[in-house]
Amino acid sequence: MIKLGVPSKGRLMEKTFDWFGARGIRLSRSTSDREYAGRVEGIEGVELVLLSAGEIPRELASGRIHLGVTGTDLVHEKLALWEQLVDPVEELGFGHADLILAVPQVWVDVDTLDDLDGAAAAFRAVHGDRMRIATKYHRLVRDFLRLHGVADYALVDSQGATEGTVKNETAEMIADITSSGETLRANHLKILSDGLILKSQATLWRSRVAQMDDTARDTLAAFLAKAV
Repeated sequence: MIKLGVPSKGRLMEKTFDWFGARGIRLSRSTSDREYAGRVEGIEGVELVLLSAGEIPRELASGRIHLGVTGTDLVHEKLALWEQLVDPVEELGFGHADLILAVPQVWVDVDTLDDLDGAAAAFRAVHGDRMRIATKYHRLVRDFLRLHGVADYALVDSQGATEGTVKNETAEMIADITSSGETLRANHLKILSDGLILKSQATLWRSRVAQMDDTARDTLAAFLAKAV
């Protein structure tokens, strides 16, 4: 049996159901008390598992599911050396979001990463502390800033309304995902001109470590031939 992990709620679930439905594979929630189970029609030997989008990378990496739909950002953030654990099969064309670095609009002299590095050094010289960046994407932000030579910062974990942390004075700037940029503008933030960390969208991923017998391999091949 091939296990397919799909987001368990919201527009991401609905759009995933629609995407597979357009390819002759009908996904639906179970009508039983098993809230996080579902049905797959249109192909035999595939079981639907409903999970949070954030859980799917972990389940793929552990081999507990064979296929999963989740964002590029979550796979890259949650899985170190993700290329050894999962393969991207198909980008689904929805759930687009950019992971970006944004600073207050009043920082008129800070527009690039070089500017940010200078501002961070100046902030520490004046305040004696490192400039705080609120984010839930610690791995991606840390790697990106190291690659571009930015130092003298501290990451502050944010699992809520990240854009509001600057106004609330719990951080000096943010790194977060955005689709339209409206929330950033509403909170008087601007994206650095070279501050794009990652472009993300909903993607179908295949586990590289999930165990399969010959029957499961045939089912997987048939499923992928129909879906992509």
